[in-house]
Amino acid sequence: MYDVKGNLRQVLGQLPQGVRLVAISKYHPNEFIEAAYEEGQRVFGESHEQELRLKHESLPKDIEWHFIGHLQTNKVKYIAPYVTMIEAVDSLKLLKEIDKQATKCGRVIDVLLELHIAEESTKYGLRLDDCRQLLADGEWRELKHVRICGLMMMASLTDDCEQIRQEFMTAAGFFDEVKQQFFADAPWFCERSWGMSDDYNIAVGCRSTMVRIGTMIFGPRIY
Repeated sequence: MYDVKGNLRQVLGQLPQGVRLVAISKYHPNEFIEAAYEEGQRVFGESHEQELRLKHESLPKDIEWHFIGHLQTNKVKYIAPYVTMIEAVDSLKLLKEIDKQATKCGRVIDVLLELHIAEESTKYGLRLDDCRQLLADGEWRELKHVRICGLMMMASLTDDCEQIRQEFMTAAGFFDEVKQQFFADAPWFCERSWGMSDDYNIAVGCRSTMVRIGTMIFGPRIY
């Protein structure tokens, strides 16, 4: 088996205090997750509702599942009963649906707002002005079963480390702006989720609090 435990220890050894690891387990079998679990890892990220449901049903119940992919509103109801965090909220419509389904389950679901900073049309997320507008409109304040805990983003797919760093720092600066303007009295608004296998070392220098790493731990996707 791929050396999941050794890879996990190596990654964790490089993360500074205050930066949490979301181990991206999508497309990897249960035994890989179990190996990471045995090493103490409890936070895992998935991006497909059906795959996540099967894993949730068959793996330890103290695992914190983060939904990290683009989430369609009609899929929210399937993950609402158990998901710990939805990391990629990119519209008020999705925010409302999460609140609606969380209300039915008697839960409060933590979410991150996804920013679109990279100059790539294939990426999802809110442009900075759209995110400002969503927050300024204030409708989200009426949603009692969803809790906005911070921001997430993906950097451009490039070898230009300076461009990646600039994009991360743009996100970090924007976090400060919205924290001061909309979440000054919300200690839970504290998460900055950026950094993946190829760029997490840059991300931790750009005030990331949460990195999403899959390939470096689990290897290439299995299925």
